[in-house]
Amino acid sequence: MIKKTQIKWVLVALFFATSIINAQSKKTTMEEQSVVRTIEKMTTAFSYNDVEKIMSCYEPNAVIVFEPESPISDANVLKKMFTEMTKVNPIFTYGEHEVFIKGDIAIHINPWEMTGEAPDGTKIKESGLSLAVLRKQENGEWLMIIDNPHGQFLLNK
Repeated sequence: MIKKTQIKWVLVALFFATSIINAQSKKTTMEEQSVVRTIEKMTTAFSYNDVEKIMSCYEPNAVIVFEPESPISDANVLKKMFTEMTKVNPIFTYGEHEVFIKGDIAIHINPWEMTGEAPDGTKIKESGLSLAVLRKQENGEWLMIIDNPHGQFLLNK
């Protein structure tokens, strides 16, 4: 009798453990993948020094936080900032992507690391937590409307 009870409890424990594991390893939807592709398109464009492609990942009036507490939304200034950033030949790597979507708005969260080299040869290495808000366009494409690569800033303040 004890063995049957023990086996039942083991089976119950396995059932709950499997449910928890399945919930934690949820499958990414097509829409979530599309959001991630927008982020990857933007960061890949840096490796090709393609400022126009970088800019194409944002809505025209997007807000970008190049430095904590200093949002910029002027398209001409953004283009200049991106042009300067491409001069260090940045290479981005990511941690896991987390995407939440409600209607035509999505938030993308992920840790990132960037390595590059200044024109004088100085090695550059930065990292942070990216928080990006995207809006789905009429053509189905997702574009960033807010991009804050310094989401960890308040934790370190």
